[in-house]
Amino acid sequence: MAYRGMPIADSDMHVMEPPDLWPRYIDPAFRHAAPVGLAEMQRDMRVRVKSRVLLRGGSVEPIRDAPGRERGWQRHHQDAYAAPTAAGWDGSSQLAAMDCEGLDRTVLFPSRGLFVLGLDSVRMMGTDGLEPDFAAAIARAYNDWLHDFCAVAPERMFGAGMVAPHDVQAAVVEARRCVEQLGFRAIFLNPGCIDRRPWHHPIYDPLWAECERLDVPIAFHGGGQTYLRPDFSLEIFDDLMMWHTFAQPLGIMATLVSLTSGGVFERFPRLRAALLEGNCSWAPWLLYRLDEHYEWVGWKEAPGLKRKPSEYFRSNCFLSVEVDEVTAGPYLELFGDDNLVFSTDYPHGDSRFPHAVESFFRLPLPESSKAKIVGPNWARLYGIQPAP
Repeated sequence: MAYRGMPIADSDMHVMEPPDLWPRYIDPAFRHAAPVGLAEMQRDMRVRVKSRVLLRGGSVEPIRDAPGRERGWQRHHQDAYAAPTAAGWDGSSQLAAMDCEGLDRTVLFPSRGLFVLGLDSVRMMGTDGLEPDFAAAIARAYNDWLHDFCAVAPERMFGAGMVAPHDVQAAVVEARRCVEQLGFRAIFLNPGCIDRRPWHHPIYDPLWAECERLDVPIAFHGGGQTYLRPDFSLEIFDDLMMWHTFAQPLGIMATLVSLTSGGVFERFPRLRAALLEGNCSWAPWLLYRLDEHYEWVGWKEAPGLKRKPSEYFRSNCFLSVEVDEVTAGPYLELFGDDNLVFSTDYPHGDSRFPHAVESFFRLPLPESSKAKIVGPNWARLYGIQPAP
């Protein structure tokens, strides 16, 4: 399976959950209110939770650029995704897609699950919000399904466990179960903040402590418009072209600021964070500006920090580089190649599948860096032994 003689590991491959995942897998006590995936369009990622449809707003329909011709975001996707669509996006089709792309191993993230917890608690939203025990049950159901999904090839497909931060202690318990019982290698959160509590709020410290103890990264991955605030799509934009441009990078940029400048890595120095599917090219500018503000007012506003934010970033964070991110060169010049990982983003609309690996190796980056990004860095991030 190796490409150019090197094993290829995907840091962020997605599943397409079946519409009835939660009705089938959720605790019977919550089955009457189980989220239901919508299936009105091809590769429909929306999910209904209570009275709300998430992904909120915007169109996920294929774009038609000529009568009768669907092209989606990539012209070839109708053919590329024909087989997994026919197979119902099951675990065997995921493995076949890995073989087609040339992937040895991957960590799997959700599609509908990117949005399913995108409501504040009932305390903030009233009856349309999520009760903490209901949110926790949604996460447990997804993780049980994902465990069964990965059972097709557990030595090649690893889960990223979903936890619901609506109840931090329940999230701690679920993170422990995901790693110790289900064999997952990461814990997943959406950058959107529950009840407007930033990620450096001390209420989350037990979750960071547990991830540090379990030696798994906390992976932040945005998706689209939900009902959480802040809304990193900036709310004022309706078109996917505009709001999606902002949502993915802004979500992980805000998370990075919170984790570094908010003291999370000072309190938990062995905690690893993966900030995924939002590019890496912005990091030189953001961290320059963040360090500048630390030097300016950090003595007063962040007296507990012993290092510059950029130093915490270097020691504790990983970013994903897109397979066609030609602007990544300055990042490597400033930060080196130790904390970048590679992603195909299969099977989403902007994926280059089944040519993502080829696209990545065409980037104007040093070959030695590419070799680290597709293998050893992935192994360090997820704590998995490198493939032979």
